[in-house]
Amino acid sequence: MLKLIHACVPVALIAAPAIAQAPAAAPAPAQTQTKPNDPNEKVCVKQEVIGSRLGNKKVCMTRAEWADRKLQDQQELTRVQTQRSGPTGN
Repeated sequence: MLKLIHACVPVALIAAPAIAQAPAAAPAPAQTQTKPNDPNEKVCVKQEVIGSRLGNKKVCMTRAEWADRKLQDQQELTRVQTQRSGPTGN
């Protein structure tokens, strides 16, 4: 059970704020000096710190790194959802 909690927490920390901040993550077209979908372009997103009313954390990664993180999160979520329960049936 503890492993399940540890597996779900990172997904919740990353997925929910990223979804809520998705429109703010894309820079305005007038400010963009690189190609629109350049994988090496750095994108910064403010994410809420869970459990804090005041805390926000700025996370900056390239578009390729964001795509990789999204893929890893989806794979982990799928793994957790499809994992069979142990011998106790929990």
